[in-house]
Amino acid sequence: MKVSQIEANGSPSEIVRSRHHWAVLLAGGDGTRLQRLTLKIAGDSRPKQFCSIFDGGSLLAQTRARLKSLFDVDRELFVVTRTHEPYYREELRNVHDSCIIQQPLNRGTGVAVPVAVLHILRHDTDAVVVLVPCDHYYSDADAFGRAISVALSAVEQYPASVVVLGAEAHYAEVEYGWIELGSAISNSGVPLLHVNRFLEKPSLRQAQELYRRGCLWNTFVTIGRASTFVDLLCSQVPEVILSINEALADNELEALYRMLPSVDLSSHVLAHQPHRLRAVADRTSGWAYLGSPRRVMDILARNNIQPAWLRDMNSLSDVFALSA
Repeated sequence: MKVSQIEANGSPSEIVRSRHHWAVLLAGGDGTRLQRLTLKIAGDSRPKQFCSIFDGGSLLAQTRARLKSLFDVDRELFVVTRTHEPYYREELRNVHDSCIIQQPLNRGTGVAVPVAVLHILRHDTDAVVVLVPCDHYYSDADAFGRAISVALSAVEQYPASVVVLGAEAHYAEVEYGWIELGSAISNSGVPLLHVNRFLEKPSLRQAQELYRRGCLWNTFVTIGRASTFVDLLCSQVPEVILSINEALADNELEALYRMLPSVDLSSHVLAHQPHRLRAVADRTSGWAYLGSPRRVMDILARNNIQPAWLRDMNSLSDVFALSA
């Protein structure tokens, strides 16, 4: 099976899809800021990743569809949280139990990621891992696939680095992470660049300056060798990864999760090691993070999307109430 790739000179080529490529679908978040909208759409307060915000299935289902041509089905790992089982049980009914990591509690990406990566390393010491959040929107799935292919190629060239996908910024957003770019490594159709700084949720003044300078939004789609992720995690949160490794060996994750603090991969790990990062500039996939009802309504309007639940709303006042 082959996926498209853009080489450093910008010309298309083909690479064989590797059994060492693993996708980690991060679907364990609580999504509390969107519960008012999910209540309107689904009739309950389910996390957004299990809600059909756009026609065509839940955000989780749409994430799986975007990855289908890139990874073997047994190389897709789902990280979920036990309390959400009523929402994902049916959706993951055909997924083998070995491909589902059911967290006892949500402790953030800085815990979910090492649990997934260490799990993968027990099966494949040469694994390359692609972290994919399940609460994002893309207007062009093919462009997303091309960016992933370039990132996978970059990891082969720079195995000690982690590659982050950065989306073109359209305004000075303070709720996103930002990537301050360094020099270009390649100037292909999907460029690869060094990273100078990695900032999470800057002030408005900082965001305005970052936007003016052409910095990228951090999509949190992150690619690297499993062993490199472990190395980065050990350098910043060693007690977390050592505790998780011991708990996995002793089958004691339940007790460990009750003790662990919440850890954020971007702010607690990646932001402290920009010299270990590379960035793929994804300027064409139309990425957006669904962080609030207002942002969802804006995405629907900008992309001329009118899902069934929006068509069924009784009045404009209902629309305005959701986007307030």
